[in-house]
Formats: sequence, C-alpha cells, structure tokens
Amino acid sequence: MKNLSIISLFFIGLLFASCDKETPLPDPQPQPSNTGSIVFKFAHNVNGLALVKDSMMYTNTAGNKYEINEIKYFISDVILHNANGTYYSISNTDKHYVDNDIASTLTWNVGDNIPEGSYDSITFTFGITMAKNISNMFVNAPEIYMAWPEPLGGGYHYLMMNGKWEKAVDTINNFNFHIGIGQTYDGLGNIIGFVDNAFKVKLPASAFSISTSQTRVIQIVMNIESWFNSPIVWDFNIQGENIMQSQSAMSDACKNGADAFSIGYIN
Repeated sequence: MKNLSIISLFFIGLLFASCDKETPLPDPQPQPSNTGSIVFKFAHNVNGLALVKDSMMYTNTAGNKYEINEIKYFISDVILHNANGTYYSISNTDKHYVDNDIASTLTWNVGDNIPEGSYDSITFTFGITMAKNISNMFVNAPEIYMAWPEPLGGGYHYLMMNGKWEKAVDTINNFNFHIGIGQTYDGLGNIIGFVDNAFKVKLPASAFSISTSQTRVIQIVMNIESWFNSPIVWDFNIQGENIMQSQSAMSDACKNGADAFSIGYIN
C-alpha cells in the first residue's frame, strides 16, 4: 500500500508538471502605430448623373426604356493594394450592405486602423462568396430581407435591383434584376449544382495615400447603365425580366457588373 501511494503521488506530480509546462499562446501581433482611417461613401449614377428613381427616362444599348425603383447589394472582402506589392485586407467588418433608400448604408466607416503609406488600387468582391454566404447569418432588418431562396442555393442576394421597362408602346413590365447563387439543371429541370456568382471588382483610378491620424473619404460610384450595356448588350426581351433562376442571364449580368463601379472622389 505504501508503494502504491508513492506511485500515485508520482503520477499526480507528473500531471501537475505537465500542466505547468503547457505551451503558451503566442503573443498577439503588434499593431502598427502609424495608422489612419477610411470612410467609404456610395453613390448611384446613370450616364454620369445621379440616379432619378421611378422615372422612365433611361434607355439601354438594346433600346429598352427603363426605370429603377430600388437598388440593394452587398460588397465584401475589400483589399487595399500597396504600391510595393503588399496589401491590407479590411477585417473589422468584411462585408457591407448598401441600400439606395437607406441613407445610413451609404456611408461605411470601416473601423480598421489603416497602416500609413501609398496604395495603388482598391479591390472588392461584389456580393458575398459562397463560402461566406451562409443562410440566417443576418437576423435583423434590412439585411434579413436580402435572403436568397433555399432551394436556389440559400444565403443572400448579391444584388437586388428592381424597376420597370417598356416592353412595347403602352406596355410596361416589371423587372427583377437579381444576382445570387446560381443553379445548374438537368434535362428534367431539377437542380443538380450551384454556381458562385460573386465576382471581383478592381476600382479604376483608386490610388491614394494615407498618413498617421488621417481619415480618407472615398466615394464608390455604381454606374447603373453599365449593367445593361457592356460588354454584353442587355435586352430584357432576350435575357429576361426575372433572372434569379437563369444562370446564363446572371452570368451576363456579372460580366457587365465587373466594370460598373468607379471612384467618385478621394478626399
């Protein structure tokens, strides 16, 4: 019994010794001390002028007369590309919701401490990549209203742009220009796969510099006409009025959206 007690104490001592020698967590990475901040502003133009909603005053390259009633979308994974080849990823909030009817969404204070220096371009993902586009991750309005139907892939719309177009004289139809997770179908019309339609945008003329304690205000402009003009000529008679179950139409929309954004100003 005495030997048993000694053996027990020996193993207990080993247990405490192993706990004492547990591998310590690494120290957090030091944060740069010389930083500034960024605020993004969002605007929506048609042919260089601010969007006028609910007015049948626009015509696309295909000759379709149209109006825009609402615009809602997500951008995510914003990256600031440094002139020396490195980059900084906005991480405090990796996605932002924009709604042309909700003024508060048109300003995004990203909250990150941006290392001072020169950046030669800004890129972002339009929408939310499929890996991050998880159903029910938003529980509050207005983002919750962007839910994409579960049978069509779930998650959330990348873009919800609704309006009307003149199909013929005195014939006005609604259109739902919606982009989200796409679907592939078999010959019987059954869904057999899904397509990630989120795409990268590189903002032209987006070089800027930032110094310590400086706040840069950067306006990102959606040029709405680009969705309907180039490189694919969009014709509502061909691509359709409701596209969320047409991967070919959503693919055309994504090609057009890649150059639909520009810089309005950098202050």
